[in-house]
Amino acid sequence: MTVPHGLSKLTTMVVHLKPETESRLQELAATTGRAPDELVEDAMTGYLAELTQVRNMLDGRYDDIKSGRVQPVDGDEAFEQLHQKSQDRRRS
Repeated sequence: MTVPHGLSKLTTMVVHLKPETESRLQELAATTGRAPDELVEDAMTGYLAELTQVRNMLDGRYDDIKSGRVQPVDGDEAFEQLHQKSQDRRRS
């Protein structure tokens, strides 16, 4: 049987977890009444969505720098400015 284009077929994946992670997952499953595989699916869905969002943000920032819309700031200089602002606030 072929899967129509645009539809995904469910596949099984084996995930190896550290014993302490497995224990926490089982505890959460028991506490929430949800199956461990559902919790893993939700966690992965959220993680991948966040990763995609961060990747898009970084790509946009790179495009801004590459196009000249923004100028990069030296890391040491930025840290020093933040440090100075923090000291100024403490004095106030």
